[in-house]
Amino acid sequence: MKRFYREVTVQPQGDGWQVALDGRGMKTQGGAPQIVPTRAMADALAAEWAAQGDEIDPKSLPLRDMADYAIDRVTPDPAAAIAAIMPFAETDTLCYRADDGDALRERQEEAWEPLVAAAERRLGIEFSRVAGISYTPHPPATRARLVEELEEMDPFTLAAVQNLSSLAASLIAALESLRDEQDAETLFATANLEEDWQAQQWGWEHEALARRDARARGFALACQFALLARD
Repeated sequence: MKRFYREVTVQPQGDGWQVALDGRGMKTQGGAPQIVPTRAMADALAAEWAAQGDEIDPKSLPLRDMADYAIDRVTPDPAAAIAAIMPFAETDTLCYRADDGDALRERQEEAWEPLVAAAERRLGIEFSRVAGISYTPHPPATRARLVEELEEMDPFTLAAVQNLSSLAASLIAALESLRDEQDAETLFATANLEEDWQAQQWGWEHEALARRDARARGFALACQFALLARD
């Protein structure tokens, strides 16, 4: 699609902010007004549009896509988003460790246990740790508290957490990413420790490395989106 606008601006709209192209307020891909909660998010969306050349590249508008998802999909049905997130709590990567005596186990304990324990303290819950791959459910009170935590989130943060949980295969990592002191690259590498460790032993296959790098970029972008939602 050819670029059809000259000027990109940001304007207040009710309790939120909206990008305008040549004075016309943006709409989502679903047709709703694209009103976002913070000026910082609107500025970031505007920057994506301002950076377009003579041809618009939809792939270079990832924040736009996330905002549209939050408005079109999460806002009308947050329960569906929570239902999509909770499986990443039930089988959270950080809770599934290698067997005792495995060379990987020590690295998992060192990298993962502090994050799991911190989440337990913060939320007042207890996660089940598992050696091997056999499914072991978390206590019902833990699942209930996690749902409660997700229900308190605004749609934009919830959309980010849904993305983060999927990319990290971990709700614990997703929730940890919302803490200001966390570095997205480091946190993703921590959650991806097992895959990275296996690759270090046997070498990266080119396509697998490309997928890993794409997931890492997506994780960092979702972290940015969550931050913009509350700035």
